[in-house]
Amino acid sequence: MIPIVPAGARPAAARAAGAYLSPGALNLTALPPLSLYVHFPWCVRKCPYCDFNSHQASGDFPEEAYLDAVRADLETALPLIWGRKIYTIFIGGGTPSLMSARGLDRLMSDIRALLPLDGAAEITMEANPGTFEAEKFRSYRASGINRLSIGIQSFNPRHLQALGRIHDGEQARRAIEIAQASFDNFNLDLMYALPSQTLAEAEQDLATALSFAPPHLSLYHLTMEPNTEFAKYPPALPDDDASAEMQDMIAERTAAAGFEHYEVSAYAQPGRQARHNRNYWEFGDYLGVGAGAHSKISFPHRVVRQARFKMPRTYMEHAMAGNAVHEENEVGRADLGFEFMLNALRLTGGFDPRLFAERTGLSLNAIEERLNAAEAKGLLYRDHKLIQPTVLGQRFLNDLQEMFLMEQA
Repeated sequence: MIPIVPAGARPAAARAAGAYLSPGALNLTALPPLSLYVHFPWCVRKCPYCDFNSHQASGDFPEEAYLDAVRADLETALPLIWGRKIYTIFIGGGTPSLMSARGLDRLMSDIRALLPLDGAAEITMEANPGTFEAEKFRSYRASGINRLSIGIQSFNPRHLQALGRIHDGEQARRAIEIAQASFDNFNLDLMYALPSQTLAEAEQDLATALSFAPPHLSLYHLTMEPNTEFAKYPPALPDDDASAEMQDMIAERTAAAGFEHYEVSAYAQPGRQARHNRNYWEFGDYLGVGAGAHSKISFPHRVVRQARFKMPRTYMEHAMAGNAVHEENEVGRADLGFEFMLNALRLTGGFDPRLFAERTGLSLNAIEERLNAAEAKGLLYRDHKLIQPTVLGQRFLNDLQEMFLMEQA
């Protein structure tokens, strides 16, 4: 998950820690939990639906040089997070499982040498079928990875081909079996509303995934993202009614299997929610390193967003020179309410109203008018202990979120 980086920066001198306290300065009584995101930008092949910062690896990729750059990036970023503990790590991409076992071990060693990790830190790595080798994944586990997120997308060969995936259904099943041998905590990514997909085919994909008793499922509706191959040449997709039937089927089947639907696209067995992603949704902090990675870092009186250079070669050159950050913006007070709600409203169980003040430094009164309007439309439930999207609010989540953007007008 790569959250929005809003526009509106202050001058560089004003961004320096403790430079001054403006009349509009925040007052965070405590800093949020801090996560680390590491981006690995290479894939075997770019998928036509993918809008992430990923690049097809033509031959060997510069693993060692890239890891040098990531370490340099981390070292440069240390003053921003000095003394803060890391509670979760997510290594995403791209396809991080293209990394050698030696490379992953080196990355984890560098992270441990530079950052204080919580003793129970959740450390997730994305992995795609077609890159699974049993011995390599045992080595990943020995290096400290304790959770895998496996990009299955579908078990159906026709749909895998349409999605441009490099694996087939049998490789997907084998990848899960290899993961189960070394990891007791893993996620399976599936997509639905695929080109020409029927309800029966979507149900078969989900049934196959459930047969492996995964601790966590991510079930994404395929969307046509700008600047992707699918956006240029749209395939024939199921209509809205067919997609809604698939969503209803997913809700019924996952609930029957004991999964809690706790976020728009996330389903977990008890005690297996994704702690890293939950930190995003609760407007926690994260340091992002690697090509194109984004960060959100809170200080007692301000919140800053950063974005690294996107192109791997450019990123490596700038990271080694000590300036991997391409953009840095301070989040204005007028944007904080919307940014918090944009994330927190994705949680189907809602959130404690006190969390708003803790993470934004603002009083809930700042969005009181919007909360009242959303409640009046039946999109939101709230009392003194809970703010929660209703079933209607979950169905029309974009509309609900946009109501808080209107707060900025």
